[in-house]
Amino acid sequence: MLRPVLFSGLKADPEFLHSQAMRSLSWLSSPEQSWLRSYLERLYGYTSPQLSQTLWGLNFPNPIGLAAGFDKDGVATNVLPSFGFGFVEVGTVTFHAQPGNPQPRLFRLVEDLAVLNRMGFNNQGAAALQERLQDRVSNIPIGVNLGKSKITPLESAAEDYLSSFRLLKSLGDYFVVNVSSPNTPGLRSLQSTDQLEPILSALQTENQSEKPLLVKIAPDLATEDIAAIVELAQRYQLAGIIATNTTIRRDGLKTQTIRGNAIQDEAGGISGAPVKARSTEVIRLIWEQTQGSLPIIGVGGVFSAEDAWEKITAGASLIQVYTGWIYEGPTMVKRILQGLEEKLQRSGFADLKSAIGSAHQVKQ
Repeated sequence: MLRPVLFSGLKADPEFLHSQAMRSLSWLSSPEQSWLRSYLERLYGYTSPQLSQTLWGLNFPNPIGLAAGFDKDGVATNVLPSFGFGFVEVGTVTFHAQPGNPQPRLFRLVEDLAVLNRMGFNNQGAAALQERLQDRVSNIPIGVNLGKSKITPLESAAEDYLSSFRLLKSLGDYFVVNVSSPNTPGLRSLQSTDQLEPILSALQTENQSEKPLLVKIAPDLATEDIAAIVELAQRYQLAGIIATNTTIRRDGLKTQTIRGNAIQDEAGGISGAPVKARSTEVIRLIWEQTQGSLPIIGVGGVFSAEDAWEKITAGASLIQVYTGWIYEGPTMVKRILQGLEEKLQRSGFADLKSAIGSAHQVKQ
């Protein structure tokens, strides 16, 4: 029933399909549809004690989560767990509601198993998300991805992030500082340590270690810049790092044009298969610098159990998907979880936690 709305029509307008999907999922999240959610959970869910773990005091039934960007306004948090996810991240949310960038702004690069987006943090704002999350009934961790409002000057970014955090602090299980989207002017400059430090300082002063706070970084950072952010994350006692956001690189793509324009001339970030190798490399760099002491959520190009396993053994404690779910359909999470369980058994690991970063131990 859901597949034609959620995952088909690759030639149709992707943003229209997404908005239709969100209407369906919002309806399924209503209290009256609890029976349908139970049916979906029996169809798409998969339980394995080997794949569960406790991180930051939160119970993750499995390591596969839905990345930010799919459910920007938290309308589907009650139904998304029924598709097998072990956690869900909503947002990106900004303090001020905003429409985002002009359309068209979302494109599927089918030949590359990728998506190009320049949405621009379109969302209804932190106050609307606050009201909606009060009605959540999901039994998995819900993260909140925080972004800077477009109308807020860069020099006031810390207060903007802080305002959203204050509204949502009691409702999210963990929070993410998103300074790596390429679709808000100047946002990526906040990844420089001199601009990122005031944001982290303000949030952690307010937080008082109550909620896990992470930072999401871009795959396009140089090695020394990644190392500087990791050092800053450790200094401010962040709970972890999300690696990575979308890429602005265009090399190696099979898709050469969009709407008759050269792919190099189309603004936006690319997700999916083209970012897979680089995101895994960034995970590996972070793990090596911290020796596994700073948890990593790995995201970028995960379509299969093999893709997820590669990131886990490189050092990721949790995995997020988005583009792969769009292409592979609602059975993807279950297939990945079954595949991960098989890999644990073949590799001789007692549980998922034992496999995290294991590729580094082999090298040593």
